[in-house]
This record gives sequence, structure tokens and C-alpha cells, in this order.
Amino acid sequence: MKLDVINLDGSTAGDIELDAAMFGLEVRADILHRVVRWQRNNAQAGTHKVKTRSEVNYSTKKIYRQKGTGGARHGARSAPIFRGGGVYKGPVVRSHGHELTKKFRKLGLRHALSAKMAAGELVVIENVDTEGKTAALAKQVANLGWKRALIIDGVTVNAGFLKAAKNIEGLDILPSMGANVYDILKRDTLVITKAGLEALEARLK
Repeated sequence: MKLDVINLDGSTAGDIELDAAMFGLEVRADILHRVVRWQRNNAQAGTHKVKTRSEVNYSTKKIYRQKGTGGARHGARSAPIFRGGGVYKGPVVRSHGHELTKKFRKLGLRHALSAKMAAGELVVIENVDTEGKTAALAKQVANLGWKRALIIDGVTVNAGFLKAAKNIEGLDILPSMGANVYDILKRDTLVITKAGLEALEARLK
């Protein structure tokens, strides 16, 4: 499958043959869902914590006599039933992450790329060489119609482009190694440089 290649100024720069194994898959939402869920769970801090009955600061003295009160029997004010008592089975510090095989994660990335291709939201650009001026780049981005775009460069991101794009709203830039399913699906337009395509092909072999 072929796709036109453009320059930053919108002019055409030929076309490129895309690998059907990366961009021509029949998109499966269940695979994308599993990979995104794995990503978001691993990103969750898991630092939530409440005090249990053994951790609240109360005396361990029996609060009233066992019999004769006409009420329930209690031994300590730290019981969960009382205000200020410990929480029963509350959240503790833990990891929310779970395992997902490398093979499945690569498959999810291929499906994400295929989803953008199928939706007509994939753009291949010759390179992102720029003078490092934000105003000039912002004008080019507006002319190209990129409102919420993810730009994937090669092994390293062009330093001048990164500096110019830092303050442009709605623009995310990643090296090829940072390309992931969640960020690809989150943005309306996926822009990949030719160097980024080569690096992605090498990564997903």
C-alpha cells in the first residue's frame, strides 16, 4: 500500500510503500483495549493508603464493661464501627500493573498503526528539519490542519524541531522507541517521519 509523503510546508515529496503487516491489519478493538489497559494500569501510582485498626492512635484499654450496658460488646475504640477507628479492608500501597507479553504488545502497536491508516489519520512526512522558530512552525502546523497530532521521529528527535514545537498546543513529539498504543489512539492525527518509519519497522520485525 502506498501513501503520499509531504514536507512541513505542505508540498509533496513523492510517495512511500507501507508494510501491510504494520498498516494493513483488520483492526481489533479487543487487542487495543488490552494493551491500553496494560499501559494505564502500569502508569497508576498505587500509593493510596488508609490506616487499619492496628495503626490508629487509640488506647487499647477496654472502653466499657463487658456486660450490663444493654449494648454491643466492644474492646477498643479503634474498631471500624467507631468514628476515627481503623478502616476495614481499605486500600493499601500496591502495584496495579499486570503482565503482557512482548509479542502481544507489538501486535497492539501494529493494530494502532493500522487503525490510523484505516481512518485516514496517518501522515508520512519527509523530515522535521526546522530553523527552531515556534511562530513559523505554528503557522505550518495550522496550514496542515494538525490540531491534535502525535509526531513520531527516528531514533532521536530533531533538536530544533523539539525546541520549536514545545509551546505549540496539541502537538506531542516522541522518538520511535517511545511510540505506544495509548498516545497514538489519543491524538486525532499520527505523523511519522521517514526515519521514524524505518525505526518502527526495525522495532516491529
